[in-house]
Parts: sequence; structure tokens; C-alpha cells
Amino acid sequence: MSLEQLKKQACDAIDQMADKLINASHAIHARPEIAFEEKFAHRLLTDFVADEGLDVSRHACGLETAFIAEFGVGDAQVGIISEYDALPGIGHACGHNIIATSGLGAAMALSKLGQKLPGRVRYLGTPAEESGNGKELMARQGAFDGLDAAMMVHPAGVNLLTMPSLAVNEVRVTYTGKSAHASAMPQAGLNALDALVTAYQSIAQLRQHIAANERIHGIFNEAGLAPNIVPDRAVGTFYVRAADGMALSALKQRVKNCFEAGALAAGCEVQIDWALGDYLEIKDSWEIAARYQANAESLGRSFFPLDKMPLGSGGSTDMGNVSHRVPSIHPMIACAPAHVVIHNPEFATYAGSPSGDAAVIDGAKALAMTAIDVLGDQALRQKAHEDFAQTASFSAQSLLAAWHGEGGHGDGDVTLGGCGCC
Repeated sequence: MSLEQLKKQACDAIDQMADKLINASHAIHARPEIAFEEKFAHRLLTDFVADEGLDVSRHACGLETAFIAEFGVGDAQVGIISEYDALPGIGHACGHNIIATSGLGAAMALSKLGQKLPGRVRYLGTPAEESGNGKELMARQGAFDGLDAAMMVHPAGVNLLTMPSLAVNEVRVTYTGKSAHASAMPQAGLNALDALVTAYQSIAQLRQHIAANERIHGIFNEAGLAPNIVPDRAVGTFYVRAADGMALSALKQRVKNCFEAGALAAGCEVQIDWALGDYLEIKDSWEIAARYQANAESLGRSFFPLDKMPLGSGGSTDMGNVSHRVPSIHPMIACAPAHVVIHNPEFATYAGSPSGDAAVIDGAKALAMTAIDVLGDQALRQKAHEDFAQTASFSAQSLLAAWHGEGGHGDGDVTLGGCGCC
């Protein structure tokens, strides 16, 4: 049977389960859950997989809301990914209900090909993309080992071949000084707020001398208790972004220097906590992405040119961490008008609308067809691996620099998780 015939069978299977997929998308959309708390979505998706007759590891890689299901035979293997966490306060304003169910539909359609499937599929449920770097945590447990390719599709206001992206990490800085009466005995105090303000001003000055695609932005979480008390504690949280993992590693050191300068100037102690892992930039497999585009265009989707995207419009995603391990794609599928951007309440409305439903079905079909291309075309797999190998050393260095085993936690119960799609 030809690959085109297999694609038609997969698309027919998605059409047959379309109502179930859309109902699942609406159910997840109506019950938004933040990072690592996606229990409803996790149960819905894993029950769906089990009801289709597949074995599923429901708490994969040591994470309660991660899962993995595998099926098929052969040497070639692709990974299809679902995300399902939401944003605090504004629900599925990133459309992860669409990501969840388009991945689900693609995987289940491929499973229905049975012995005609020209390889193996690993379907992965990956929690905590928005904050927590779930894919990096899963990758460190081998979740993506051995794959020829990994793929997912993300909703947006336009169809794009990939998501323009930056590498990012989140850092929390805590200064400890000494309190005193600010009027009667200021000489007895060490002002932690002064340390934070000095660091903030140093970062503002640093911004004049960083690359055009690098970003440093932050807030003050704690800045004192009363004007007449010298603050003995001040806390700030910052995002640091750069074009790629190695540039981010260098920029993080410069930001660290600013934090330490604030402590030195004010005579305070400083604690600097980075999130456990950087979110790396997406390393696209352009050969596989071109197949995805052709498949999506066959469904009537037209693509916005990447070179027409506004400068600096990139976000960040933990799919970047996967893409530095195996050839990967992260295309964007339109579910809203072009002027409606992700991470705002209006986008959440579209994610649960008829245009969002269309993205679920088209996304599932485009992913399933692209997976068939990868599994059934040895030349495509070889080219993807050759292209990946050209920068494999750089990827290895980026992954090594991206992990902060001593980090991840600020004071109290606050977990630093980085920043996905942000």
C-alpha cells in the first residue's frame, strides 16, 4: 500500500472520531489546569488511549501527569506529542486543549492502521510546558531516546512552518540584609532593597550592550514591609532570553554579575536560583517541516511566510529541548484571526470555538500524514538525521549548559519552572 493510501486511511479514521476528539478538546478547555496539576486532562487522554485498546503508562518518567503509549513494529519510530496545561487566570489562552487532542487524534488514527503502519509510534503526554519544563524532565528519563523524529502542532493566529523562538530561563534573586529603624538608626541597617534596586539598574545598563534578539525583564516580588524599616529582605524574578542555548549561557553569567554587584554595593547576602532547566530554542528539521507543510496545504491550509514575521516576535517552549535531542518540528496552526495573539483571554475563546475545532482535526491529520512520511520514507529519515548531525555538537553543549541541578526552587513553596510559550 502506498504512503498516500495510508494517509487517506489515517485521515478517514480521524474523520470518524472527529466528534470524540472535539468533545475531548472542549472538556479540557472547560477545565483548565496549571503545570503538574493536569489531572483531569491526563485522565481523559489516557482513558481515551486505553479505550482504543492500547497499553498506556499513565505516570511516565516519574511525573504524575505524564504518559506514554507505544505501538507498531519496525526500526523507524516517531514521537507524537500532546500538551495540556493551562495558564494561571486565563485558562487555555495558549490553546493546549488543541495541542492535546490533535496529538491524540494523530496517534489514535495511526494505531488503526495496524500492521500496515510502516514503523512504530510513541505517543507522549507532556505536562508543564507553560512552567516547569516538563519535556526536559521527561527527556532526562529517556522519553525521547531512539526516535527518528518528534512532532507536535501549536495553535496560533496564522499557519506557520515553525514557531520563532528564543532560549529562556527564569531566575529568582533574594537579598538578605539587616533591618533597623530607618530614621533613628539607619546606620545599623543593611538595605536589601538597595541591593535589588542596584542590580535592577545594572541590568538596565546591561540592556544597552546586548544583542538585538536578547531580552532581560523582571519584577520585584518583595521590597520591604514599611517605609520606616530598613528592608532586610528583597526578592526579584527575571526572565533572561537569547537566540540559542550557548548565547543564553553567556548572558546568564552577565546577569549573575549584576545580581552580585547589587549585593556587594549594599553589603547584603544574595541567593540566586535559576530554574532547573533552560528552555532551548527550537532546532527545526526543515525536511520534515516541509512535508508537514505539504500535508497541511493538502487540507486547504495556507502558510504565512516566516520572513514576514515581526522582528522579536518569538516565544519559548520546552519543545526546543526535545529538538536538540532528535529531529523535530513545531508548526503553528491557525485557530484565530491573525491579530489575536496567544496568552490573552480572547485567544482562549477561539481555542474552544469552531475554528479551534477545525484546528484539532486538521492538526491531527497533518501530524498523522507527516508521521507516515517519516516512517515510510527512509531517504527522508536519513536526510533529517544528516541535517541534525551538522549541529549535534552545538546541541550537546547547549543541553549540558541548560541544566542547573542545584536550582529550581526559591524560598518557601515557590518552584521556578522557566517559561513556556511566553
